[in-house]
Amino acid sequence: MDNGGLPVLDRRIAGCRACPRLVEWREEVARTKRAAFADWTYWGRPVPGFGPPDARLLILGLAPAAHGGNRTGRMFTGDRSGDVLYRALYDVGLASQPTAVRADDGLELYGVRITSPVHCAPPANKPTPAERDTCRAWLVRELELLRPTLRAVVVLGAFGWQAALPAFTGAGWTVPRPRPAFAHGAQVTLGAPDGPDLSLFGCFHVSQRNTFTGRLTPEMLREVLRTAAGTAGLRTR
Repeated sequence: MDNGGLPVLDRRIAGCRACPRLVEWREEVARTKRAAFADWTYWGRPVPGFGPPDARLLILGLAPAAHGGNRTGRMFTGDRSGDVLYRALYDVGLASQPTAVRADDGLELYGVRITSPVHCAPPANKPTPAERDTCRAWLVRELELLRPTLRAVVVLGAFGWQAALPAFTGAGWTVPRPRPAFAHGAQVTLGAPDGPDLSLFGCFHVSQRNTFTGRLTPEMLREVLRTAAGTAGLRTR
């Protein structure tokens, strides 16, 4: 794995072609498009993380949406899930604006970085275990690069939780045994033998299924973000 910083890592992620099924799918979506986005030139590549290199809080999703991040080239940008997430980040003072429309819309995150354990849009939003495991090295390296400042992580959904735990181990943190189970509001401390501990928080994913049914409300999301940000030493409102 390249030993450069986050910009180098982001470029390498964007050029990855390791999983043939995901490459074929993301590029097919980029060619055929959705009618509402017919005038867009889709990104159609793996989507790297987004946010400052000295982030104290990391938000981990699942994978880019076919017509969201796979179209815009930025995590959680241009889809309904992102609308919910960025609105909440703005509401608590961690984002400069409440909407994320395109990669050049001026959005800034304050002390927060957003990434995912799988960087390509998968068919039916379901990467395979093999694809998840193939992509893990990217997340391990991102965690290593963020480690000097990173103090808390919010994981959105059970898939992300299961995918992230081995990555934390790979990046040098100690995951308790037995492995902690995912739950909304779960909080786990990951020890570090040579640095500060990391606080891990579980949150229901900001999927339409969860937000439309009320399983995850805006206030529930804001509460998790405020708690995690406070643990990370970030000010919220």
